[in-house]
Amino acid sequence: MPGAALITILSALVILVAVLRAAQAIRQDRASGRGCEPGTGHSVIESHYSSGGAGGGQSMSYRIPRDPQAYAKLFIPKDRRT
Repeated sequence: MPGAALITILSALVILVAVLRAAQAIRQDRASGRGCEPGTGHSVIESHYSSGGAGGGQSMSYRIPRDPQAYAKLFIPKDRRT
């Protein structure tokens, strides 16, 4: 049974480290903030995908407006826009 106790203690330590690391990550994320400041213009997000094979993959660029009202209008269906 000493082996079972060792496994239990090590498992508890691994779970404790994971929980502490998650708490640290949450605190750091709150301090740094997310997103960008509202304003004029656009933010550009580039996405690259490669399948790992020869010639496979895709690249896309997305323009996201910094104005909150313009951003919200993107979610209105085209037939309902004025």
